[in-house]
Amino acid sequence: MDNDKIQVDILGLSPTPAPGGGGYALILKEIGGDRRLPIIIGSFEAQHIALELEGIKPPRPLTHDLIRNIIEQLGFSISYVYINELRDGTFFAKIKLDVGSIEEIDSRPSDAIALALKFAVPIYVSDEVMNEVAFVPDKENDDEGPDEDIFKQSESADVQLETADPYTRKLNKLQGDLKNAIDGEDYEKAASIRDEIKRLELSR
Repeated sequence: MDNDKIQVDILGLSPTPAPGGGGYALILKEIGGDRRLPIIIGSFEAQHIALELEGIKPPRPLTHDLIRNIIEQLGFSISYVYINELRDGTFFAKIKLDVGSIEEIDSRPSDAIALALKFAVPIYVSDEVMNEVAFVPDKENDDEGPDEDIFKQSESADVQLETADPYTRKLNKLQGDLKNAIDGEDYEKAASIRDEIKRLELSR
């Protein structure tokens, strides 16, 4: 791998405070370093990435599942994905198949990262992009990063409803609603419920 490619992990996803909402900040963390790279992605892509991070399997294949299935049916796989450029405020990415004769394929970073999760392959960022955009968080705030589990489950989820306090009962109900929304493929509703769960947990 070229020296200008820096491997990163997904640190987490969090809603952006932009007017109107609907976007998410995908935070990538440098492996072996402290730098963080935030990338703003759409809610649709964020939901796909969140489902994969949580190991939640939808009842029918979503877009990135379909792409993975097509690639595998053709006898190929993905070697890595690479966020290679930042131009006019927009990130660009490449997907590398495990076929030497096929050049890196242009992609949006969100799609490339979703497929990297599907194939369990490394995610790289160019050194130039990291130097231009990445930041090192304050040490005192380092443990307060974005929620790594966008569909975080409460530790008290197993408490029986009839013996639980009002907070736990509401949390358990929301988690049940979240599961039903995902099972019903209503991912917009699932995102809304997930945000309500996070607000409830922050108010605790």
